[in-house]
Amino acid sequence: MVVTSFGQAKPAQNVVAPQTLARPKLVVGIVIDQMRWDYLYRYYNIFKATGGFKRLMNDGFTCDNTLIPYTPTVTAAGHASIYTGSVPAIDGIVGNDWYDNLQHKMVYCTADTTVNTVGSTTNEGKMSPNNLLVTTITDELRLATNFQSKVIGVALKDRASILPAGHSATGAYWYDHQTGDFITSTYYSSDLPDWVKAFNKRKMADSLYNGTWDMFLPRDIYEQYSTEDNTPYEGKPFGKDSSVFPYDLTKYIGKDYSKIASTPYGNTLTAEMAEAAVTGEGLGKGSNTDFLAVSFSSPDYIGHAFGANSWEQLDDFARLDETLGKFLDFLDATIGKNQYTVFLTADHGVAHIAGFMKEYGLPSGTFNNAAVVKQMNTILKNKYGKDGIIRGIINYQVALNNELLDTTEFLNRNDIIDWVTGYLQNQDAVARVFTLEDLPATPLNSKQKEMITNGYYPQRSGDIQIILKPGYYDGGTTGTTHGSWAPYDAHIPLLFYGWGIKHGKLNRETYMTDISPTIAALLHIQMPSGSIGHVIEDVIK
Repeated sequence: MVVTSFGQAKPAQNVVAPQTLARPKLVVGIVIDQMRWDYLYRYYNIFKATGGFKRLMNDGFTCDNTLIPYTPTVTAAGHASIYTGSVPAIDGIVGNDWYDNLQHKMVYCTADTTVNTVGSTTNEGKMSPNNLLVTTITDELRLATNFQSKVIGVALKDRASILPAGHSATGAYWYDHQTGDFITSTYYSSDLPDWVKAFNKRKMADSLYNGTWDMFLPRDIYEQYSTEDNTPYEGKPFGKDSSVFPYDLTKYIGKDYSKIASTPYGNTLTAEMAEAAVTGEGLGKGSNTDFLAVSFSSPDYIGHAFGANSWEQLDDFARLDETLGKFLDFLDATIGKNQYTVFLTADHGVAHIAGFMKEYGLPSGTFNNAAVVKQMNTILKNKYGKDGIIRGIINYQVALNNELLDTTEFLNRNDIIDWVTGYLQNQDAVARVFTLEDLPATPLNSKQKEMITNGYYPQRSGDIQIILKPGYYDGGTTGTTHGSWAPYDAHIPLLFYGWGIKHGKLNRETYMTDISPTIAALLHIQMPSGSIGHVIEDVIK
C-alpha cells in the first residue's frame, strides 16, 4: 500500500513581502515661457539662496545641455513636446497657428468652436486640446490611476495651460485678458469650481496694478548686467511715453487687464492661482499622485518687447526667482518637504534684439514676413493676373494658395515654386530655401534637417521652408522673437528636484522630448502615446 503524505511546506527564509508602489504625492511641472538656458548662469549671482532657481539647481539635478529637437521653437509646440515627449511631426502642434491644408483655413492651436467660455462672457474660453493628436504624461497618469489622480493646468496663456493638462484633465484655467479673471471652457466643465470663483473675486490684477513697476534690485546691478534702460530698439508695451523705469500701472486698474502680462506681476498672479489650485483641489492629499502643470508666461511678453539684455527682463527674473522660492516654500508647508517632485524647463529661448547685436558688431538682422509676402504677391499678380497666390509665411514656411493653383489652368505650380524659392534665396536674411517635399534630398546640415523633419506635419505645414541666417528673425526695428533651429532659441534649462530625484549635474545632450519619459519612469507609468524621448536615468534615485 502506498501512503501519500501532504505536508505543509516550510516558509521561505528572508523573503520580503511586496510593498506598495512608492510615488510622490504631487508632481509639479513648471515651464518658464521664453527662458534661455544661459539665464541660469547669467543671473546666478543675483538669484537668492532662498529663491527658486538656486534651490532647484543646488539641491536638485541640472541637465545643462537640453535641446529642442524640432523647429519652429514656439510656445504651443514647446508645451506640447514637454508633456507628450513627442515632436510636431507626430503630435500635430506645428506652431501657435497654422494653415490647415484639409480644412482650408487658418487654425489656432487650441481653438475649438464647439465649446464655450466658462467664467466670462468673452470668446477667450472657446478652447480645448482637440488639435493635440497624442496623449500627455498627465493623461497617462490619469489612465494609470483609473482617473483617480487629479490634473490641473494653470497659466496666463490658454495654450500653456491646456496642452500640458492634456485631454483628460480635471481642469485647465487661463487668464481672460479682457476681464482679469481666470476662465475655462465647457470642454472641462459647465461652471467654475468655487475656489476659482473665490480667487477671481479677489481681483488680484487690480491689486497688483496699484503701484509702479520699479527696480527690484540696486541700480548698479542693472548697469552691470544689461544695456542702457532706454534704447531705440526696445518695444513700448505701456505706450510711447513709457520706456524706462518706473512704469505707472495704476492707470490700468479696472480698465486694461492685458498689460499685467508684460510685467513680473503676471508671474505673481500665476503663482497665486497655482497655490489656490493646490489648496482648492486638495492636490497631494489623496491616495494617488496628482499633477499640477503651471506655466509662467510673463517672461515671454517682457522678452518680446524689451529683449534678453534689458533691465526689464533682468528685473523680471530676479522677481521670478523670489516668486518661485515662495512657491516652493508653500509646497513644503502644504504637501511636505521631499513629498513632491518638480521639473522646471522652458518652451523655447529667444534671439537678442537685432539692434542690440548690431550695436556691438555681432551678426544679426530682421526679415519682415508680411512685407516680403506682399512684395511677392504683387509681382506674381503683375505676371499672372491673379492675386493672393501666396497665403503667407507661417512658422518660417511659405504657404501657397494651393486651391487657386489647382483650379487655375495657366498657373503652373512648379513654375511658381521655382520663382518663389529664387526670389527668397536672393534676400539678404535668408540662408536656405527649399520645398519641404524635397527635404530628404536637400544637402543640409544634419541637425537642421532633423529639426525641420521633426516639425513637419503635412496637413498643417507649408510648402517651402525658409532658413534664416543665425541671428536673424521675423520682425521690425523694435523687440525680438524666436522660432529658429539655433541654440539661442533651442537650448533650454531643465531642472529636476524633490522626491525621487538625485543631486547632480549632467552635460551630455538631453532633449525636451526626454522630460515626459523620465517622469513616466519615476512614476512607473506608461509614457505618452507619441513619445520618442528617452529616460534620463542619471536623474532618478
